Amino acid sequence: MDITELASELKLPYIRVNAQMLIDEANHTKMGYEEFLENFLEHEVRLRRENGVANRMRYAKFPLKKYLEDFDTNKYVTEFKGKFEELRTLNFIKNKENIILIGSPGSGKTHYATGLGIKACMEGMTVLFISVPNLIIEIKEAMNQNQLSTYKRKFEKYDLVILDELGYVSFDKVGCEILFNLLSNRNDKGSIIITNLTFDRWEEIFKDAMLTGAMVDRLAHKAHIMDISRETSHRYEETISWLQNKK
Repeated sequence: MDITELASELKLPYIRVNAQMLIDEANHTKMGYEEFLENFLEHEVRLRRENGVANRMRYAKFPLKKYLEDFDTNKYVTEFKGKFEELRTLNFIKNKENIILIGSPGSGKTHYATGLGIKACMEGMTVLFISVPNLIIEIKEAMNQNQLSTYKRKFEKYDLVILDELGYVSFDKVGCEILFNLLSNRNDKGSIIITNLTFDRWEEIFKDAMLTGAMVDRLAHKAHIMDISRETSHRYEETISWLQNKK
């Protein structure tokens, strides 16, 4: 068997495709055996890591790619500066802590949550991004197919789950109970980031004071709660910038 066949057998795609190029480079630079082998394997490891990130990003189902580097923390109150730096380390995921982002529409909640999620993917963690209304739909579909237990187990295994738009759509009694049960089972098993309206609006959504209180109690436990409301939404700012550039 030649190098290409051996690389295929060992599932080493970079070496399979680029073996001759690496050999020619080694001959040209008079590379030693140890350096040559190290170079071979470094390229393979790098490709494997890149593929891993790409796969985790795809499975996370981010609707848009929003990065922390593009999130301007200077637009928020100075008291949050230390908190932004703390959360950037992703230690909250290792500690299985939650983040609750409160704020008016367009304040940057989804951007910030997505940025943290993408950073987690790049650092080898598994992430799921889903809007709460879509989550309810998926759960009900799993129930109809008698696969709810499988769905719950999968939901609990993610290192980070980002629930977007909690508080924008009200649920029926079944939906509320399903969501409560799902989040309760995940509590202390992995981190959750929730983007939502203020807590005093939650009862409008869940329509049950006792259930609402229990939901807040579980989600707020070991949670970083941040109200990042702004007077001007980022969408408004982007629109103004776009119009100015069109002139």
